[in-house]
Amino acid sequence: MALENIRLEVMKTVEKSIDEFVEKYLIPVEEIWQPTDLLPNSQSENFFEEVTQIREEAQELGYDFWVVLVADMVTEEALPTYESWLMDMEGVEQHGQQKGMQNGWAKWIRHWTGEENRHGDTLNKYLYLSGRVDMKEVEKTTQYLINDGFDIGTGRDPYRNFVYTSFQELATNISHKRVGQLARKKGNKMLAKMCNIIAGDEMRHHLAYREFVKTIFEYDPSEMMLAFEDMMKKKIVMPAQFIRESGQGIGEAFENFSNAAQRLGVYTTQDYIEILQKLNEYWEIDKITSLSDKAEKARDYLMNLPDRMTRIAERIKVPQDPHQFAWVAPNGKL
Repeated sequence: MALENIRLEVMKTVEKSIDEFVEKYLIPVEEIWQPTDLLPNSQSENFFEEVTQIREEAQELGYDFWVVLVADMVTEEALPTYESWLMDMEGVEQHGQQKGMQNGWAKWIRHWTGEENRHGDTLNKYLYLSGRVDMKEVEKTTQYLINDGFDIGTGRDPYRNFVYTSFQELATNISHKRVGQLARKKGNKMLAKMCNIIAGDEMRHHLAYREFVKTIFEYDPSEMMLAFEDMMKKKIVMPAQFIRESGQGIGEAFENFSNAAQRLGVYTTQDYIEILQKLNEYWEIDKITSLSDKAEKARDYLMNLPDRMTRIAERIKVPQDPHQFAWVAPNGKL
């Protein structure tokens, strides 16, 4: 049987349990939090007082912090790109809502997108109210990111896509959680709460995607191992790798944003290595049997990669001079 056909059969098999995954890892609309639960209520008489408090607390947060928060928000705002990318995977069919017609994978992607969409809405409104960033420049960056699209090296292959989402959801969990911790240290309880709650969503999503991969390993171990190896050789880079400011080329802003994140300790090379180690351990790749010779070599590569990356990381120096972004004035004030 052709590899494509095997993948489709595996996807159909996992799809039979999709309702269980939705129930376990996603939350119904009427029960989950919404941005307005965390932000000032515009219908309240205290609205302007609460906005004033946001603006005052925002003054305590430094330049790199705002750069990272903007980039995190823009990444979350590019959900239309991510949904269309996942909907194009092999095994996903965009049926309508008629009874019995909705493809299980399409249901998962739509419900996942619905949860993720709230993250960008929340952070966007907070940034707008904070008065610390140039929102027009931020909005341009968001539109550029959606216009440009992105290619993470997965093609239409669900195996590679699920490796990417397993990794990236945990990376965003770490980033949002750390930003929340920094905000709390500066006394900004509202932003800290936002970031921590968003981080919680990301963790739930990570747990689901890593479960998809674990299940696929049971049915198609060699091809899943090769897909995992391929993605790690390409390196898992967040969707914001193509982020840019107005007047720039695609991706020019990413390295400077990444340096800011490393300086703050929000997301570092060591975090990347530890995520890989966690995935290796959870998927128990050292115990998987019935692998092809090529997949055995892929396993060896993946098992040795964390140590190899650690040696390389020890030699990397992060630039200490902040890049001047159009999003944020040098002193954080406009």
